[in-house]
Amino acid sequence: MKIKSYYSRTVEDAIASARAELGPDAMLVNSRKAPIQARHLGEYEVVFASLAPEEESNESDTALPAGPSAFAPPPSNDRLSNEVADLKKELEGMRRVLTRTAYAPQQWAGGSQDSAEAFAVLTAADVSPELAREIVQAACSRLAPQRGPLLRSAPRSDAAALQHALSEELSNRFTVEPQLGRNPSSARLVALVGPPGSGKTTTLVKLAVNYGLAARRPILLLSMDTYRVAAADQLRSYAAILGVGFQVLETVAALAQTIEENRGKELIFIDTPGLSFGEIDDAAPLAHFLSTREDIDTHLVLPASMKPGDLTRVGRLFECMRPNRLLFTKLDETASYGPILELAARTRKPLSFFAAGQRIPEDLEAASAPRLLELVLEGGGRVRAA
Repeated sequence: MKIKSYYSRTVEDAIASARAELGPDAMLVNSRKAPIQARHLGEYEVVFASLAPEEESNESDTALPAGPSAFAPPPSNDRLSNEVADLKKELEGMRRVLTRTAYAPQQWAGGSQDSAEAFAVLTAADVSPELAREIVQAACSRLAPQRGPLLRSAPRSDAAALQHALSEELSNRFTVEPQLGRNPSSARLVALVGPPGSGKTTTLVKLAVNYGLAARRPILLLSMDTYRVAAADQLRSYAAILGVGFQVLETVAALAQTIEENRGKELIFIDTPGLSFGEIDDAAPLAHFLSTREDIDTHLVLPASMKPGDLTRVGRLFECMRPNRLLFTKLDETASYGPILELAARTRKPLSFFAAGQRIPEDLEAASAPRLLELVLEGGGRVRAA
């Protein structure tokens, strides 16, 4: 799949340039006023997608502006975004080190040096001090039968043994279920809910490609996002590119009827509007529908880069929809993964998938206990996708 932006003084000129280069089958994904930093390329930006294989070229994916006047394109936005992301991760790594060396010891009284270090690692990953203390103490208790009741007062515990006990204790705090649908023997109904900007639509397309098209399963994409103007256009464009069915539905009654009419599909994905704190009441009919349908597998989609306190509040906000699993996106935009563990531990909801980037379908991986432990205990290094 090739996705490319075109700039011009008018939307029509940009579309003409896209059709000329990508062909008549190219699909319009989005059109908007050009960002300020790219305004010199043209007043408007249109984004097109094509399934044609990308030709080997050294040119940027950002097209030159259509029309008589053309300017050299600025440095690649992707490269700039990657540099900013790397800088954020370096700063986050520095924060983790400062937290471990300066603040954590003040909050951890007594115990061995290794247990203090374990506490520091967890709090540096943004695990709350209360939960971090509980986990470390439980890990030390696991070792107590082997080393006696005075383990915590020992001058130096076995670091490897404590690390193993810590991993076991962490693993007992959450579960993973990287699957779609609640009843594999019938049509699998999957709904994605979450706040605005969490990446629901992009993640839905990744799931559809990886677990639908790749397995040659008949799929259907449904959109309930009628809150924003042209909100469903992006998903409609993806559906056309993928060659799968797509419908926009305005009411839960229409959604229920469409589901019944398409029971022959193996996978039905339901995209929902991004809801903020002030909009959740407006979605009461949808919330009631999802919370009462035992056949719908609802995944709460949350950005890993969200502040821990906001993550907790959003999790509580969407409890009205009774989500079955937690799906985290934007793992590439943070280096602190403790809040993922904490929310999974507090809600006892299994983790389903992790997404780290915009590439479709590559930037998606099934959640696993070893992966989350790696993220929390080691900062994840450079976040990868499976």
